[in-house]
Amino acid sequence: MSEPALRRALVDYSRAMHVAGWVANHDGNLSVRLPAGDRFVCTPTAFSKADVGLDDLLTVGPDGARLAGPHKPFSELAMHLAIYRARSSVGAVMHAHPPFATAFGAAGRPLPHPFLPEAVVSLGAEVPTVPLTAPGKPAVDALAPFIERVDAVLVAGNGVFAWGPDIETAYLRLELVEHMARIAHAAAALGGVQPLPSEMVAALVKRRRDAGLAAPHEGQPVSATGLAPAATPEVVAEATRRALAGIPGADPARVARLAAEALSARRPDRT
Repeated sequence: MSEPALRRALVDYSRAMHVAGWVANHDGNLSVRLPAGDRFVCTPTAFSKADVGLDDLLTVGPDGARLAGPHKPFSELAMHLAIYRARSSVGAVMHAHPPFATAFGAAGRPLPHPFLPEAVVSLGAEVPTVPLTAPGKPAVDALAPFIERVDAVLVAGNGVFAWGPDIETAYLRLELVEHMARIAHAAAALGGVQPLPSEMVAALVKRRRDAGLAAPHEGQPVSATGLAPAATPEVVAEATRRALAGIPGADPARVARLAAEALSARRPDRT
């Protein structure tokens, strides 16, 4: 897509985000990678996404420095640039506060995914929650372990980030996260969503990988050492708490056993 077309799409999706009710006030931000690969166009700070026009867009370099445009870039630009640096195939990044998905993160409850087969093919088997941090480098550091593993994340208290090879895909991924959150919220009154069988998830993940949709390190555990955390009683208790929060009515003893088994299975033997 040419630069003029990318700019037009950025304005269109900015306004679509507002129409969808995913942003209020000055919430949200969008960016695209230009064809040259080392420059990016983004929405400005302190703007309603309903009001962003072509003349308001900024061009920035890989370090975030403004190269063109009348306004200042948004404060979360460093998170967008971290995604672009880690994923050369990413062409667009979006951040918004869609109400239902944001509510899960703000409540400290994980999105109980996977429960829709189509969502596994589109997003993978995980939509993790990034811990809330102070803005700036701490926020980038918190996001960094997830960038190469997934294509969308909740951020505790700060909405959803989604990215993709183009702006349409990024938007659709963000839309799907909010759609799942709405369904999970509605299903909670009926006892909660039922997770997909593990065999089905594995087959869907394979379809996603075979189609070239998987993230580079998809399915690998998050850890500074590259290993999943040891299955200590504290870690198992926290994993159980999070699972129970996302699956109302589940049997606590069974969830605790499955959490311990899963953590042990995902930690490679160091010997």
